[in-house]
Amino acid sequence: MAVRIRLKRMGAKKKPFYRIVVADSRYPRDGRFIEEIGYYNPTTKPTTFEVNAEKVQEWLDKGAKPSDTVKALLDRAGVNK
Repeated sequence: MAVRIRLKRMGAKKKPFYRIVVADSRYPRDGRFIEEIGYYNPTTKPTTFEVNAEKVQEWLDKGAKPSDTVKALLDRAGVNK
């Protein structure tokens, strides 16, 4: 089972916000997930990004791989390994 840390799109049409979730890579983007570990809202000025760093580190240690977008967000926040 390949576990990914990725974004789950929420919100109305043309007004997206995202939850950062840990999910099996076989599940659809907005489908079932294992755990929610944060959120990202690009529509606010400045953008809002909050994540539970302990949970992220715990999942990375277990072998979860972040998506490219989540990896960039974690790097910008200083959370990634």
